[in-house]
Order: sequence, then C-alpha cells, then structure tokens
Amino acid sequence: MEVLHSKIIGEGQLLLILHGYFGMGDNWKSHANKFAEDGFEVHLIDQRNHGRSFHADAFDYELMVGDLYNYIQHHNLEKVDLLGHSMGGKTVMLFATEYPELVNKLIVADISPRMYPPHHHEILAALNSVDFSVQTSRKLVDEKLAELISEKGIRQFLAKNVYRKTKDELAFRFNLKSLTENNSEVGVALPSFTVFEGETLFLRGANSGYISKEDEPLIQAHFPKAVIKTVANAGHWLHAENPEDFYKEAILFLK
Repeated sequence: MEVLHSKIIGEGQLLLILHGYFGMGDNWKSHANKFAEDGFEVHLIDQRNHGRSFHADAFDYELMVGDLYNYIQHHNLEKVDLLGHSMGGKTVMLFATEYPELVNKLIVADISPRMYPPHHHEILAALNSVDFSVQTSRKLVDEKLAELISEKGIRQFLAKNVYRKTKDELAFRFNLKSLTENNSEVGVALPSFTVFEGETLFLRGANSGYISKEDEPLIQAHFPKAVIKTVANAGHWLHAENPEDFYKEAILFLK
C-alpha cells in the first residue's frame, strides 16, 4: 500500500489540508505556518497523481478517500480537522460522510457537493502541448503554455509542478496522462443521501461562481450544520487571492 506524501508542520490540534486539481500541498505552506503558530499540527498532503505522491492510472473520489483513510491509519491519527480546496474539498466532503468518527471539523473551500461539467480543457490541452525535449527551460515551458493560457497567474500556478527530472530534462510532477483521461471524475457530485452531522464551514470567493445561492439547500441537505461564509475580493483561489480574510474565517471556525 502506497501512502500519500505529506509535509508536517507544527504540533497540536490535527489539521489535514488537501489541495485542488493540478495543485500540491506546498501551495498551502504559508497558511500552514500560520496554523502551526496558532497551535496546529498541519499535514500538507499531496493527493494521488499530484505533487510527490504516487502516480496511478485510476483516479476518482472513492480512491482518494481511501488514500486519505490509509494516510490517517498510517500516521495513527484520530479526530482530525479537514480543510479541502476545490478537488480537495470534494475529497474531504466524501471522506467526512464515510468516516465521520475520524473527523472533528470540516472546512470546504469554494466547491459545492453538486456535479460540475468537465472543464479545464484548455489547461489540459496546454499542458499536453508541452514537449520537454523541446521546451528545455522554465521560460520555454511558460511560452508554450502562454499559447493557450493567457492568465499569467494560472501559468505560474501550473509552473510550480515543473521540476528537474534529470540534469538535462524537466518534467511535470503531476500524472498528466491520468488527469487527462480522468478529467470528468473531478466534477462528480457527492452521492445522494450522504450526510455529515459535524460542524462544517463552506468558504466561497465573492468573485467565484463555484458556490451559488442555488447550491445552499444542497449543502444544507448533506451538511446540516454547515455555515456558508463569503471571502471578499477573491475568486476560486480564495486562499491565495485574499489570504488574510480566508485565514481569519478558518481559524475562527477551528478554534
């Protein structure tokens, strides 16, 4: 059994953070350092096919929930707080409904339990257009991605996954083949009639369309104790776009 890669920071109350699609635990390092200062042992987890965790052809939320369960068992953790963003939010929602006895509090960042139609097509197309035998430097990779992705912020986020595989060759840390083939899995809805009765906070970006007014009854149906808060001046990457307000809401809830 392969165990997910993580970085553990601080000591105290257990907080496990799960990143979004194309991300990695490292994206959350500055928040992790703050949580550690406030008395948490933070586990920054790389989900399968992301970061430094194992690559696998199979990729769906049931598997990712199993990975998280194995991780918790491997590290002998009990009663953890969970924070998941986007794809990570879907993983922690499903995990909490399947293993409520292991979860203390749940934070879901900018994603709802509903189904999202497959998107990210232009990102996947851009990533698949990179040929590391031709794009041999980060600058050349960025220029190649820029042909299909105009937003510099998104390119910088994706570029964090570029590393030096050998002295002469760059590569992506994520498993691009599996993510491309299983792209439709990322938007899958939380199964009907699954419920987590524990304390839950949904944080949405004010400028993001991922959690709408129409989603609120569905959120309440799955998470009867859910509180929904909006982070101002932030889109889907709310923790990066308005880190101060995001952190304020999160720590207030966890404490």
